[in-house]
Amino acid sequence: MVDIILLGGPGAGKGTQGELMAEWLPLPRVSSGDLFRANLSQETELGKQAKVYMDRGELVPDEITIGMVADRISEPDCANGVVFDGFPRTVAQAEALDDLLADMGRQVNAVLNIEVSEDVLLERLAGRWTCSQCGEIYHRLFSPEKVEGVCDKCGGALYQREDDNRETQLRRIRVYQEQTSPLQDYYQEKGVLVDIDGEQSPEAVAAEIREAVQPLLV
Repeated sequence: MVDIILLGGPGAGKGTQGELMAEWLPLPRVSSGDLFRANLSQETELGKQAKVYMDRGELVPDEITIGMVADRISEPDCANGVVFDGFPRTVAQAEALDDLLADMGRQVNAVLNIEVSEDVLLERLAGRWTCSQCGEIYHRLFSPEKVEGVCDKCGGALYQREDDNRETQLRRIRVYQEQTSPLQDYYQEKGVLVDIDGEQSPEAVAAEIREAVQPLLV
């Protein structure tokens, strides 16, 4: 039984690595974003409670999020462990997760902390541009347009959405750093934090993660 947490800032590559892990690790991925979407779309009791706060533009209380996590990991496909992605976000949530797992005779076995510098995160996050006509998305680093500022598909002008600009993304990164710095210390003290170099190629990052996780599976 193995319970793993994927940590990493916006743009660190958690989504990519979670998908790569799913190819060889027989554990379901539990994402807080997916849980919220599922509970809202299915109109569960927890989903209805969360919607009240979301409609008011307020943060959803931890007990609702924890309730969604508890429901999900009690399902049969999670019996042998899970990979948590995007949860916990704070020490309070980490403590609640510890209690939840302990009640099931389980514990967090490894916290994979994908480390990427602020500059690199900004390069990854703030390089996205969108076509004003057809909506095609480009990235100045990973999938640039052939002619700067012009959509390859329809010739429309490219623009940068407000939530893709440098200032917005920098705020996202800073909020993450403020929230997770204590979380890293928390898991470091428990001896389960594993730092992963997230500035390598996705394949190299995946190999490092596999090397860290493989001994837990025996």
